[in-house]
Amino acid sequence: MSDLIIVGLGPAAMTAALYASRYKMRVKIIGGIPGGQVAVSGEIENYPGFENISGRELSQKMQNQIQKNGAEIVFDVVEKIEKKDGKFVATGQISGEHSARLVILATGTKNRKLGAPGEEKFYGKGVTYCATCDGMFYKEKKVAVVGAGNSAAEAALYLADICPEVRVFVRKNAFRADQILVDKIAEKKNIIVEFETEIAEFLGDEKLEKVLLKNGEIRELAGVFVEIGADPETALAEKLGVARDSQKFVIVDAAQKTNVNGVFAAGDATTGSQKFAQIATAVGEGALAAKSAFDEFQKF
Repeated sequence: MSDLIIVGLGPAAMTAALYASRYKMRVKIIGGIPGGQVAVSGEIENYPGFENISGRELSQKMQNQIQKNGAEIVFDVVEKIEKKDGKFVATGQISGEHSARLVILATGTKNRKLGAPGEEKFYGKGVTYCATCDGMFYKEKKVAVVGAGNSAAEAALYLADICPEVRVFVRKNAFRADQILVDKIAEKKNIIVEFETEIAEFLGDEKLEKVLLKNGEIRELAGVFVEIGADPETALAEKLGVARDSQKFVIVDAAQKTNVNGVFAAGDATTGSQKFAQIATAVGEGALAAKSAFDEFQKF
């Protein structure tokens, strides 16, 4: 049995694993993709200590560090967590049951979908949610990005270097992205921004060929990258009886504690850090969750 199970493999989870391991706790961290959303990010320029680093490289550095400090990584998807005989039991799809005295939930978020007709049909055939993962499949083709925030702006800039034309469909009349990214977009001659524009339907035969806009116009596109935010992955928390807010984010206090004794939470899936989903805030919450878990562990 471990002292602590951490569910997730993003920055919050890996930071929690690093700190807990250095507290000499027996730590098991379980998750599917090292780095979580960060692993599929493009270039990162706002994480202290790295002027520019890819999400994949930063994730690998974090993974190497926690392994060096003794945390055990299990690459699996946790299906459920239950409280049995005074301990928590997490069941993985492949690896089976893992037990521990304490749990940190750092389950992150999942990409939000538009919900427009044809979106599901053309998923992987022109509709995607990760520019850095799939962008090269659309090299030298006309594409579009949907969204107004940092992730949409970053996707457009990345695609502009490999595609002859990148349209950005913004639902409202302005970006929500950082001004430095907006300025970079303005400098790119092959990025066309269309404000107050929404997709009504994805069209094509075997693969995406065009989109119908809500204003009735058609845009011929080989690919559309949907970057409209994410929803918290908190189904495991719900089944454990952990309280969530109206948007299904796990409610935590100033110490990253939940309403369930022995269960802590950190990262993008929580109400912490005013829901400011950044690597820096996830790392901070992960460190604090580990400290709180260690404080609780000392009571045993």
